[in-house]
Amino acid sequence: MSTTTRWRRFQEWAARDNIEDYSLRYAPKSFRRWSPMACAVAALGGIAYLADYSIGASIAVTHGSASAVIAILVAAVTIFLTGIPIAYYAAKYNLDMDLLTRGAGFGYFGSTLTSLIYASFCFIFFALEGSIMAQAMKLAFHIPLPFGYVIGSLLIIPLVLYGMSALAKFQVWTQPLWLILFAAPLVMIAIGDPHGVHGFLAWAGNGGSHRVSAVAVGAGAGVALSLIAQIGEQVDYLRFMPEKSETPPLRWWGAVLAAGPGWVILGAAKQLCGAFLAFYVAGQVGFSRATEPIEQFLGGYGSLLHSHAAALTVATVMVLLSQIKINVTNAYSGSLSWSNFFSRVLHIHPGRVVWLALHIAIALSLMLGNMFTVLNTILGFYSNVAIAWVGAIVADLVINKGILKISPPYIEFKRAYLYAINPVGFVSMLAGSALSIAAYFGAFGSFLEAWSPYLALAVAVVLAPVIALATGGKYYLVRPNPLREEIEKEPLWAGQTLLDVVDGKRYELPDMVHDCPFHGGPVSSLTCTLTKDCGDQCQKPSYTSTVVAEDLDLAPARD
Repeated sequence: MSTTTRWRRFQEWAARDNIEDYSLRYAPKSFRRWSPMACAVAALGGIAYLADYSIGASIAVTHGSASAVIAILVAAVTIFLTGIPIAYYAAKYNLDMDLLTRGAGFGYFGSTLTSLIYASFCFIFFALEGSIMAQAMKLAFHIPLPFGYVIGSLLIIPLVLYGMSALAKFQVWTQPLWLILFAAPLVMIAIGDPHGVHGFLAWAGNGGSHRVSAVAVGAGAGVALSLIAQIGEQVDYLRFMPEKSETPPLRWWGAVLAAGPGWVILGAAKQLCGAFLAFYVAGQVGFSRATEPIEQFLGGYGSLLHSHAAALTVATVMVLLSQIKINVTNAYSGSLSWSNFFSRVLHIHPGRVVWLALHIAIALSLMLGNMFTVLNTILGFYSNVAIAWVGAIVADLVINKGILKISPPYIEFKRAYLYAINPVGFVSMLAGSALSIAAYFGAFGSFLEAWSPYLALAVAVVLAPVIALATGGKYYLVRPNPLREEIEKEPLWAGQTLLDVVDGKRYELPDMVHDCPFHGGPVSSLTCTLTKDCGDQCQKPSYTSTVVAEDLDLAPARD
C-alpha cells in the first residue's frame, strides 16, 4: 500500500464524527443525544484524579495544616464563582473552551495564545497524574518508573480515540466503584484508628507553622488555583448538553452547575483529604513520600485492613482507576486544544488523533524529566497565567455582556466575523499575567508574592471592561452575522441546516458562515478555518454582503 493511499485512509478515518467529536466546531444538535444527567456524570467522572491529594498534601507539608485548610477553601470559592458564567455560556452555545474564548474578548488569533495555555494545563496534569500512576505500579508491581510512565501513557490512547461516545460510558460505569474507594480511607481510619485525627489542625508540616499565616494562605491558594483551568475540561463535556430552550430549567441548570463549577467541591474535598492523609502517614514514610497518593491510600486502608498485601491491592486499584479516569479527559481536552491551535496557525487539520499523539508525547517527556519533584513551583507559576486568562473571560461574560451590554449577547467563534485580535481580553490577560508573574518573583514584596494569582485576577477583571468601554466594543465583530441574529430571535432556527458550497455537506446554522466571497456562497466554520489563501476578503471594508437568512437554502437538521 502506497504512502498516499495510507494517508488518504487515515484522513477518512480521522474525519469520522465519532472520533473527531467536532474538535474545531460547534457541537451540532443532531449529535447531542445525551441527557443533562449523562453529560454531568461524564464531566464529573474526570474529577477522579489524584493530583488534588498531592496538591493538598504539598500545601500542608510546606505551610502547615491550619493555613492549608483555609488556602484550599479560599481557592475553591474563587474557582466556583469564576466557573459559573463559563459553564453557562459553553453549555448554552455548545462550544469548547477555545471557541468560547474567541468570542469572549480575545478574537480569532488572540485565542491562539490561550489555546497554548489550556494545552499546557492538560499536558502538565496528564504528566502529574501519569507520575502518580507510575508510582503505584512501581510499589505494587516493581515496574521501574520510566516504564510505568510509558505504560500509563499508551494505555490512555485507545480510550480517547472515540471521544465523547466512549468516554461518557467509561466514566458512568466506573464512577460507583471510584466513589466507594474514595470514601474508604477516611472511613477505615475512623473505624480502625479513631485517634489518628488528633492534632491535624495543629500540624506544622515540614518547616511550616501551626498558626494561620496570610502569606502561607496566599501561597497555598496560589498552588490550588493552578486548577482553575479545569473548567475547560468540564466544558469539553458540557458542550454536548441538550438545547437549553428544550430542557426543563431545573434539570439543565442542575447539570451545568454540578458538572461545571461544581467540580471544585469534590476537588477541594480531595485536597483536604490529601492534607490529612499526609499528616497521617508522614511519621511512617517521611514528608517527601507523604505527598504521594499511593502512600496516603496505603496508610489509610492499612489502618483497618492490617494486611500490607490487601491494603496495597486496594490502594493500587484506587490509584490506577483514578488516573485512567482523569487522564482520558486530559488527553481528550488536550487534543481538542492542539487541533484548534494548529488549524489557525497552519490551516491544516489532519485529525484530532494526530494532536492526541503529540499531546501524550509532551506529557511523557515531562514525566521522564521528573516534574513531580518540583510540583509546587510549576503549579504556583502556572496559576498566575491561567487565572489572568479566566479572569478576562469572566469579566467579558459577566460585565461586558451582562451589565454593560457592550459585548454581543451571543458567542461568535467563526473566523469570518471576528477581528484577529480583540484587545479587551487579550491585553487584559497579558497585563494581568505580567504583573502577577513579576509579583510571583518578589518584585512587590512577600505579601503580593504569595497572593500573585489574585493580582492577576483583579487586573484582568478590571481591565476588560475598561478596554471595552475605551474601544466602544469595536473589536468584537468585524461584520454582523445574520444567521446568529435570527437564531437569537428564534432558537428553533439552530436546528436548520445549510449547504457548504465547498465540501457539499450540510451543517447546522450556528456552524455556518452565511456568505464567503472567496468560495462564492455559504461555508462551514471548518472550511472557513482551513481556507488559506482567501486574504480574509469577507472582512474588507469594500465587501458588503446582501445575503440574509431568508434567502438561504435551509433544510431541517438531520436526525
